[in-house]
Amino acid sequence: MASDVGSRAFQNARLQKKHRKQADELMPRAVAAYRAGRPADAQAICGQILALLPEHFDALHLLGVVALDSGQIELAEQALTKAVEIEPRHAEALSNLGLALFNRKRYEEARKCQERAIALKPNLVVVLTGLGNTLMRLGLPAEAIAAHDRAIALKPDYADAYCNRGMALLTLNRNAEADHSFDRALSLNPRHMEAMFGKGLACINLRHSNAALAAFDAALAIRPGAAQVRAQRGRLHQQAGRFDPAMADFQAALAIDPRHEPALLGFAQLSVVKDNIAPAMDACRKVLEQNPHSEVAWTWLGECFCKQGDLATGLQHFERALEIKPDFGDAITAKIFLLDFMPDTDFAQHQAVRREWWTRIGAQIARRPTPVRDRDPERRLTVGYVSSDFRTHSAALVFLPVLRHHDHGAFKVICYSCSPLQDMMTAQCRAAADVWVDASQMSDEELTDRIAADEVDILVDLSGHSAGNRLPVFARKPAPVQVTAWGSGTGTGVPTMDYFFADPVTVPEAVRPLFAEQVYDLPAVITTDPLQGWLPTPLPMLRNDYVTFGVFNRIDKISEPALALWARLMAELPDSRIVIKNGALDDSLVRNALLARFVAHGIPQERITCLGLSTRDQHIAEFAAIDMSLDPFPQNGGVSTWESLQAGVPVICKLGHSAAGRAAAAINTAVGLSDWVAEDDGRYIAIALNHARNPAALAKLRAELPVMVANSAAGNVETYTRKVEEGYRLFWRRHCASG
Repeated sequence: MASDVGSRAFQNARLQKKHRKQADELMPRAVAAYRAGRPADAQAICGQILALLPEHFDALHLLGVVALDSGQIELAEQALTKAVEIEPRHAEALSNLGLALFNRKRYEEARKCQERAIALKPNLVVVLTGLGNTLMRLGLPAEAIAAHDRAIALKPDYADAYCNRGMALLTLNRNAEADHSFDRALSLNPRHMEAMFGKGLACINLRHSNAALAAFDAALAIRPGAAQVRAQRGRLHQQAGRFDPAMADFQAALAIDPRHEPALLGFAQLSVVKDNIAPAMDACRKVLEQNPHSEVAWTWLGECFCKQGDLATGLQHFERALEIKPDFGDAITAKIFLLDFMPDTDFAQHQAVRREWWTRIGAQIARRPTPVRDRDPERRLTVGYVSSDFRTHSAALVFLPVLRHHDHGAFKVICYSCSPLQDMMTAQCRAAADVWVDASQMSDEELTDRIAADEVDILVDLSGHSAGNRLPVFARKPAPVQVTAWGSGTGTGVPTMDYFFADPVTVPEAVRPLFAEQVYDLPAVITTDPLQGWLPTPLPMLRNDYVTFGVFNRIDKISEPALALWARLMAELPDSRIVIKNGALDDSLVRNALLARFVAHGIPQERITCLGLSTRDQHIAEFAAIDMSLDPFPQNGGVSTWESLQAGVPVICKLGHSAAGRAAAAINTAVGLSDWVAEDDGRYIAIALNHARNPAALAKLRAELPVMVANSAAGNVETYTRKVEEGYRLFWRRHCASG
C-alpha cells in the first residue's frame, strides 16, 4: 500500500513537472500574442496553461489583463481575484483587479485594492492615476487630483494622468485648469481621444463653443463610434439652437449605446423643447431605471409633467432633483418659473425660491473687491447691459426702446451680448449701443474681467432667472451698482443686485422687504415701442352683433383657473367668441388639447378660433377682430398687454399676489385703465359684461386708447427712458455719497 502511494506521488510530481515545462513554453507565446495585438490568441493560450496548471499566476494575471482590455469584466475580475489570492503582494495584479472592480462600479473595493498596490509599490504611476479615477467616482475630487498629481510628478510625460486630472477638475468646475490639463495630455499624445473629449467638455463649460465643437469633431475623427462624444456634441448643437444636428447626434449616440445616459437626457431635453412630450418622458424613465439618482432626469421628467399641466407633480420632481443635488441650477430655475405659474402662490414663496439660487449657488461664488471708480456724482456714466436676448425675443421689445432713446451725452452704453443667435433685432440693438461686446463665448470669469476692464459704473441684468442669464457674473459684483430690469421683472433674490426696476402696482410697498434688491419705481414695470403705421379699426361687435374676446398669450399661461373663468364669462354671453393666438397652436396636439379643455367647461369648439405663428405685423393686425382682450393669470401678459392697448383693444386683468401676476394691472393703471383691473373673479366677469352691454362706450374707448397710451409716462418711450436715467443718476449719487 505504501509503495502505491509513493508511486502515485512520484507520477504526480513528474506530471506537474511536465505541465510546468509546457506552461513555461506557452507563456512567452501568450505574452507575444498580447503584445502583437492578438488578444483572442493570448486568451486561448492562457486557457491552455490554466487547463494544465489552474493556479499559474502569470497566466491568470495575463488572462485578467486581456479580459479587461476586451471588456470581459466579469472574467477579468475572476482571473485577477484568483491571481491576487496566489500572489497577495503583487502590486500590478492588485492594480489591475482594482481596475476591474472600478469597471464593475464597485468603487470602495477598487479603492482598497489600489491603495494596497500603492503601499507595495509607491511609484507605480498607473495605479496612482487609477486611484484618482476611483476617488472621483466616490465623490472625492480633491483627493483624486492629488493622486493624479503624484503620478505626474513621477512621470511628467504621462498623458493619461493629465487627462484623468482634467476630468477631476471638471467636477470642481475648475474648467480653465481642466482645459490646460487636457492640452498637456494632447501635447504628449495628439490622438488621445479621451483628452480631446475632455477638452470639449471644458470648453462647453467655459462657453468656448467653437473650440468645443472643434474638439468633439477631432475626437470623433479618432473614434467615430464614441457615443459619449456624439451626445455632448449634440448638447453643444442644442445650446446654439441647431436642433436638427443636435437630434441627429443624440440618435447616433443611442444607436451605438441605447442606454447611454447623456444621450437619453439630451434627447429628452430637445424633445421637451419641441413639445414632443411622450418620447421625452420615455427617455427620462429609461435613465431613472438605471440611475435613480439622476437629478437631470428628474428635472426633465418634471418639465414633461408641467407641459401637460400637472404642475404639482412637476414640482415634486424638481424637489426630488434638489434632494439629490441641492445646487443643481436647472432644477432651481425650473422651480422658480413653475411657482410663477402656480395658482395660490405669493410674493413670499416666489422670493424664497429665488433666494434658494443665491444660497445654493450664488453665495458660493467669490465676490470681487469693490471696483474703484471716479466718484464724481454728475459725470458721464458707463452703463452695461447684459443679455442673451438682443435678438427677436419678447424681452428685446421691452428694453430696445430704452437703448434707442438713451442720452449718450450723459450715458455711455455698452451691450454684452451673450447669445450666438443674431438677426435684424440684433442689428437694431447694436446700433443703439456705443460699444458692442460679443460675450457669447466668454466664461463667467472672462466676462467679469471684461466688465471690470470697461470700467462699467452701472451693470444691468436684462434676464433675471430666464434662459441665458449671467447671474453668476452679477454674483461676482464687477460693477459698483447693479440693477435687474425688464427681461423678467420679478426680482432675482441676489444680494449683490442693488436695485430692481418695478412700479407701485407690480410690487406693493408692503411686500418690498421680501426682495433682495431695493425696488425703484418706474411709470410701469415694462414699456414697448409704439406700433408703426397702426390705424384705428372699428369695434368688431358693432358689425358682428356678438363680442369677440382675444387671448394673444403663450399657451402655458392659460391656467385652469383662468380658462374656467373665461368659460363662465362666455356662458354669460352665449353668442360670444374667443380668439386664441400663439405659435404653439400650429401643433395639432396642443391645439386639440386646448380645445378639449374649453369643451370640458361647456364651450363648444365652434366658438373658439385658434391662430398660430405669424409675422409680428400679421400678429398685430389680428387685433382688428378683437373687442376685448382677456389677460391670463396667475402669470400675466407683458408685451402682449401693451400690444393690445396700443391697437385700441382694452385688456381685462385680475390683480394677483405676485409680481408676475400684477404686471398687466400695472400697465392698465399706468395708461389710465385702472377700472379694467379686477380684484376677484366676480369683478373680472362684471367688467366684461358691463362693456359688452355698452358698445358705444367701448367703441369710443377703442378710438381714444392709442392716444392715451402714447401720452402716458409708461407708454411714451422717451419719457420712460428719462425716468430710467433719473434712476441711474440717483443710484450713482447714492454710491458716491456712501464713501
